[in-house]
Amino acid sequence: MFAIKYVVNQVIVGVVINVLILGLTTFLYQQVLLTNIPTLNAPETLKPIAVPLVSQIPVIGPLLFDQNIIVYLMYLAVIGVTVGLFRTRWGLRLRAVGEHPQAADTVGINVGRTRFWNVALAGAIVGLGGAYFTVGNIGGFTANVSSGYGYIALAAVIFGGWHPIRATLAALMFGFATNLGSALGTFGSPVPNDFLLMLPYLVTIFAVAGFVGRVRPPAAAGRPYIKS
Repeated sequence: MFAIKYVVNQVIVGVVINVLILGLTTFLYQQVLLTNIPTLNAPETLKPIAVPLVSQIPVIGPLLFDQNIIVYLMYLAVIGVTVGLFRTRWGLRLRAVGEHPQAADTVGINVGRTRFWNVALAGAIVGLGGAYFTVGNIGGFTANVSSGYGYIALAAVIFGGWHPIRATLAALMFGFATNLGSALGTFGSPVPNDFLLMLPYLVTIFAVAGFVGRVRPPAAAGRPYIKS
């Protein structure tokens, strides 16, 4: 709403909202959840669901096909968004609004409404990521539960060239770096633990620094459209 309707700089309003929500959720966690853990902050985690046959494939099977329902919904979301973006009328309109909103406007596409509802749709999909932390993995909410992974997700989008499948592969690479640090710490690596914790973020920095100049974002991404 701020960026689309009130033409506020997207980066500035994004940073402000992130800081606001981090402080607000931390406050609510300390004042409400910590004092009512059994009632409000002790959900059961979703149980893994093994997919017959494919879950028996060595290495790949347990990693990809013995997961909870949120992970499978992520698979469907990636497929659905990819097909929708590149094979449907909706996707054509969405890409037109992102590449050349003025041209889209001239053929009768409501630029503001298209952007608004698709950002809302993206937020709903991203919400699955938050749900994974609370009911899919940890089993409760803690302060700063995402540990900045949202910024890594943004880096995955850049690294993947704004393509759903390539961005997913980039996210898997960052996830591998995260779990590699945990595994090395478990096996008693001589590398300091603080460095291992930094590993996924270092990989993110180097990946984006190396590729950000080689990928082309949507031409109008982050630019407010003012109808002339």
